[in-house]
Amino acid sequence: MSFFTYFCAMSDLGKKPQKGDYSANNIQALEGLEAVRKRPGMYIGSTDTKGLHHLVWEVIDNSIDEHLAGHCDLITTVIHKDNSVSVSDNGRGIPVGMHEKLQKSALEVVMTVLHAGGKFDKDTYKVSGGLHGVGVSCVNALSSYLKAEVHREGKVYMQEYSEGIPKEPVAEVGTSSNNGTIITFLPDSTIFEVSEYKYETLANRLRELAFLNSGLTLMLVDERNIVDGKAKEEKFYSEGGLKEFVLFLNEGKTNLFEVPIHVFGKEENVEVEVAIHYNTSYSETIYSYVNNINTREGGTHVSGFRRAINREFDKYGKENKLFSKLKDVKISGDDFREGLTAVVSVKVPEPQFKGQTKGELGNSEVTGIVSRAVGDALKDFLEQNPKMARRIIDKVILAATARNAARKAREMVQRKNVLAGGGLPGKLSDCSSKDPIECEIYLVEGDSAGGTAKQGRDRVFQAILPLRGKILNVEKALEYKIYENEEIKSMFTALGVSIQEVDGERSLNLEKLRYHKIIIMCDADVDGSHIVTLILTFIFRFMKPLVENGHIYVAAPPLYQVRRGKQFRYCWNEEERAEAVATYSKEENDPNVKIQRYKGLGEMNAIQLWETTMDPDTRTLRQVTIEDDQVADRVFSMLMGDEVPPRRAFIEENAKYAKVDI
Repeated sequence: MSFFTYFCAMSDLGKKPQKGDYSANNIQALEGLEAVRKRPGMYIGSTDTKGLHHLVWEVIDNSIDEHLAGHCDLITTVIHKDNSVSVSDNGRGIPVGMHEKLQKSALEVVMTVLHAGGKFDKDTYKVSGGLHGVGVSCVNALSSYLKAEVHREGKVYMQEYSEGIPKEPVAEVGTSSNNGTIITFLPDSTIFEVSEYKYETLANRLRELAFLNSGLTLMLVDERNIVDGKAKEEKFYSEGGLKEFVLFLNEGKTNLFEVPIHVFGKEENVEVEVAIHYNTSYSETIYSYVNNINTREGGTHVSGFRRAINREFDKYGKENKLFSKLKDVKISGDDFREGLTAVVSVKVPEPQFKGQTKGELGNSEVTGIVSRAVGDALKDFLEQNPKMARRIIDKVILAATARNAARKAREMVQRKNVLAGGGLPGKLSDCSSKDPIECEIYLVEGDSAGGTAKQGRDRVFQAILPLRGKILNVEKALEYKIYENEEIKSMFTALGVSIQEVDGERSLNLEKLRYHKIIIMCDADVDGSHIVTLILTFIFRFMKPLVENGHIYVAAPPLYQVRRGKQFRYCWNEEERAEAVATYSKEENDPNVKIQRYKGLGEMNAIQLWETTMDPDTRTLRQVTIEDDQVADRVFSMLMGDEVPPRRAFIEENAKYAKVDI
């Protein structure tokens, strides 16, 4: 099947080409998988690290579909030394017989033809994550090398490909007593910006899949990491499924009750499974899936879930006269979901996603199906567990009261800003440009460093906002207390963003965002790292769209300056320091080589700070992104929450990466 797209070429039916000519000869028809190689972003989202890992997800999705069909209980993913990846399963194996219409092996059809596969036959797969039938063929197109090995009906079949093109026909290469498929591929380095697979990224996804598919074993092997002669490997398996999932997500939080609420229902061939838990935190955490695909933007299944939560708890509270103490405070949907952790998983025969990367479910009928299933389960739970129901309602009342106080605090801040004629903090040194796209603001640790930064900056496009001390830990604070904090108020007003509330739903308003680069600049020591974490926790909980839209960065000031005479070099780690010392030394322990250790930004003069940390031509900025929302949520809760044991375990596990300041 051909994919047509338009490209401008310099030819026109034999005439001498002219600039701007456009004729039939300008039209290119991209055959087979050529379209995927031309426009990879259309199929896998991007060619950065997300796109690289998306290749693995596409192959694993096919194996998961075999599990959903009842034919697979083991999937093994291996990262090889050259960063190629193998995914094997014990499913039925891809068919290898002759495809009647295309007159080639079904294996070759699946691997080389877009929109080909068993996903479109509902007798083969009643539900499928690889809905569009382009997954494994896209992986093939974007790999410099791929090998498909099929164990089926006592025989082993194999075909190799280069950039999606078969090297030889499908061949029978041996015998086997097992069934299954092994896909080994090496991503094309000319297409992808990065080539190294991250173990933790793969491990987090496999752990997630284990929770979503109770009884399925997923193995991860990393041949790049050899310990005592054996490759690192990890097994992921869950018997309790989603109930274990929400307990895992709530690590580091104090739960209101021990056993999560579990929902399971089926209607019109749509399966609904939900696990619900409440904790004492102030944030809502909902993860949603369709046929095992993480729908990060939600969709109709999440809408149905929220509708049921709001309706049933509101009804229960009113019928039992539990809201009488609220008086003039009106409860919103957010109040019913504060402290809520939930996983919503649906299996839909013909899901309608928005885009190939499947970020949002669009099936309108799913809203009502999920709402009814969750509503029925909640009714039973509330009737049978009055003590736990009362705890949740008490939490809702507290949330409503605090939200009302927070709204008044926000309004007070905004009113003062308006009366002050713009409301910019007095300690803000603004830039002269008013174009947000070219403007950047440094959130600087301390007045001393802030003063140096003001002297060293480019006043045209760089603004400086000094922050005194460590800002409030928002993970453990009521919302209205947050808006009373002077440093947080300064950040809100300086950035020009605000939290708006429409129909009880809160969101961050970015319409008046004054800077498109927001740079956190703190000392390169443990205290500085702590302040960075506090600021990032606040941004993650209250300004997440700034991260999602690519506005948040962390500056990287140097740790050392190594100097010999008029020669000097800045160093950001011990390795660079040692290299600089070796370069400048004429003899061992050369006394003429001087090493300056910067313990804080305040120890640098304005020129040094500009050269190393603020000059766009020479500085290093680390952009803050959310690779996995679930992991980020757990880490912030673990590091900044009340529960000590998970934090201790995390520190012990990651202590080998830590550096100690002496």
